[in-house]
Amino acid sequence: MFRSLMISLSDSIHVVAPDYPGFGFSSFPSINTFDYSFENLSVCMNRFTEAIGLKTFSVYLHDYGCPIGLRMAVRNPERIERLIIQNGNAYIEGIGPQWDETRDYWERPTDEKKIKVAAFLSADGVAAQYTEGLPREMLDRISPELRILDWERMSRPGNVDMQFALNCTFKSNLEMYPAFQEYFRRHQRPALIIWGRHDAFFDVAEAYCYQRDLPNAGVHILEGGHMALETNFSEVLELVRGFMLRLPT
Repeated sequence: MFRSLMISLSDSIHVVAPDYPGFGFSSFPSINTFDYSFENLSVCMNRFTEAIGLKTFSVYLHDYGCPIGLRMAVRNPERIERLIIQNGNAYIEGIGPQWDETRDYWERPTDEKKIKVAAFLSADGVAAQYTEGLPREMLDRISPELRILDWERMSRPGNVDMQFALNCTFKSNLEMYPAFQEYFRRHQRPALIIWGRHDAFFDVAEAYCYQRDLPNAGVHILEGGHMALETNFSEVLELVRGFMLRLPT
């Protein structure tokens, strides 16, 4: 997803985009040997930054990457220079009724509920992450190669089970909201908030919540969806480039 952004920014910014263990082209340790939780992924990514010699850095946080990156920030706030948050969840206002079935499963799991909750871990479910909520006239902005590649990687033996187990630990992210918000208030890092208005997963009302704790954050609502880098690439590129190259005040 970040391929074009990395190319476009590489003339002036050093950009790194790792795949998490079990995601993309990273290796896929067995669920029996690696703890696929948001907490453990954040520990792994922190060690990754140490291994490649990043002493301080800015983070671009989207979807799963938001609670992973914010855990890194809470643990080592001195290492984080700036925050770019694009359709990333850190406030309960983003968790609308579309999460009701999932939250109910977390609290009262049954096999019948699992079938419904796990429906997103399918070829159709992956495609919906790119298209759900988008107006019809915007659908032609979504080319098929990313969802096809996503599903090819996810359909590796055991990967869907891992993805479901990880998703069930999303509840721990909600429990971290107070710590995330305290980090924002205490450290006041420069922040850019980008949101696709038609995101079907995290409500657009959340975008402005960040300004409660980061009053100087810039909030930009785009006419796009959850995958704003696919629907609104030029706008996102302009915002990110301006934000990253602007000297802090």
